Amino acid sequence: MSLLPPFIAILLALFSRSVFLALAIAIIVGEFIIADFHPLNTLILFVERFKGVLSEMWVLKTLAFAIMVGSVMTLIERSGGIGALVHKLSIKHSLISNKRQALIPSFIVGIIIFIESSITSLVAGAIGKPFCDRYGVSRAKLAFVCDSTSAPVCSIITINGWGALLLGLIGGQIAAGLITGESAAWLIQSIAYNFYAYVALIVTFVVIWYDIDIGPMRHSPSQNETIAIEENHQNIGLFLWPIFWMIGGVIGFMFLTGDGDLLKGSGSSSIFYSLSITLFLMWIYYRAQGTMNTLEFIDAAVMGAKELTPIALILLFAFAIGGVSSDMEVGRYLASFIGDYLPLAYLAGAIFILASVIAFATGTSWGTFSIMLPIAVPLAVGLDAPVALTMGAVISGGVFGDHCSPISDTTIISSMASGCEVGEHVRTQLPYALISALIAFTLFIITGIVLT
Repeated sequence: MSLLPPFIAILLALFSRSVFLALAIAIIVGEFIIADFHPLNTLILFVERFKGVLSEMWVLKTLAFAIMVGSVMTLIERSGGIGALVHKLSIKHSLISNKRQALIPSFIVGIIIFIESSITSLVAGAIGKPFCDRYGVSRAKLAFVCDSTSAPVCSIITINGWGALLLGLIGGQIAAGLITGESAAWLIQSIAYNFYAYVALIVTFVVIWYDIDIGPMRHSPSQNETIAIEENHQNIGLFLWPIFWMIGGVIGFMFLTGDGDLLKGSGSSSIFYSLSITLFLMWIYYRAQGTMNTLEFIDAAVMGAKELTPIALILLFAFAIGGVSSDMEVGRYLASFIGDYLPLAYLAGAIFILASVIAFATGTSWGTFSIMLPIAVPLAVGLDAPVALTMGAVISGGVFGDHCSPISDTTIISSMASGCEVGEHVRTQLPYALISALIAFTLFIITGIVLT
């Protein structure tokens, strides 16, 4: 019964092409089960669920972030910043001149921006859209590149909230006396075994370089639009300065909210404050450049916010289904499948699969880490299995499952940043993710055999 709500959400999202409807039905089914099949109590729990979600400040900031992103992107487009970027790289310097090269800037951005996965997807999508439209690359393929670089890179270069969470979870295992040493040392060792993240980045680059379209991606339409470039709007600063303010703001506020420690900063607060300041600075800068007056600026900002309001609602429902899954202990139920009879050499492979299923069903990699690390580490210690390899399997599985899940905020934000429908992004990305996962699973089995 605990598996029913997340699986309903996933199946309906994949086949009905309406993520909003899928999440709503799954939440109702979950609350119906929790309420012991009592209709009135189900309604009460449903209302209380959303009251609880909306009482969380980080949720409100995340929803505001989703809406403000639309404003920023629309303002950059209307100001001529995107046209200036295309002119600079495609026409003036001929750095981007064909279909294969169109996705390279997004891939590079996905690699070098590792502070926060949402910002990574946002910037990669903003940079990639004009080139993809100019050279006939589908938005679905751009969404795949954004999604396949953001979380994997953040889980490898953990100078961010990912690292803070993992250090805390590992520290809990050290405090419990299960392992000894420093949390940072264990984290570095586990990252070395984060096979899925490494493989996903390699597969993504190969897919870009050789223009490989498989499965539904072959039928995904491209925009086939040429960005109009006006001579009086070839100021690339209209694009670069807002991006710089967003990234710099996130880094700065991560330090401020973490009292000088980047790893302890609040990602949701940093993004919210950064985007708020970015919009204010854009208003001043665009007026100073004579690009927009105040009325034009407000009109573009409101239009962009309206376009992404549905995405914010999907995020809200995704947070609610996560709470339902937590209350029904989906992760713990799935974890109970691993027992003492599992051959030692295959433990890491099994942990990888289990973490993948949990992340796919719940739509959260961080939640999967929180569920699985306290289970996997004692299991590895008790069976005398390689602990760092087991930790790496948890991280890889969490990233892979979250990567594929239609109810994941990472999936939704990558779709949003690329201008791609969520259901299409999930369907087109899945074959590539499965290939990366199969290679990673093989590596976990081989490594498990070698180390044991």
